Amino acid sequence: MVSSRNFLLAVPLLAGLCVPAEAARYIVTIQGMAFGKAPPLLRVGDTIVWRNKDILRHSATARSGAFDVDLAPGKEGEATMKQAGPVDVFCRYHPTMEVKLMVAGTKGRTE
Repeated sequence: MVSSRNFLLAVPLLAGLCVPAEAARYIVTIQGMAFGKAPPLLRVGDTIVWRNKDILRHSATARSGAFDVDLAPGKEGEATMKQAGPVDVFCRYHPTMEVKLMVAGTKGRTE
């Protein structure tokens, strides 16, 4: 028979097993007319902070239309990854500037 004391101690442990991992935040710097490296471990729910360190206006625009972050010189903006799969990103003002993101499924889920 399980005592009520043991049951009360086990409940928080079991509850902790079901909690998904927290979403991560990554910074991608735009400098020298180029995007910095893409984060290697992106998942659905993660956020990228796009930081423009150039003297020109840039954007971080997903070709799929998933996000479009307009970045004045010295400013930053963010986009949260909402779907798994590859995401091609370019700058609307300088279309040759590109970076590819790979987004895995949701954190906390066995894949």
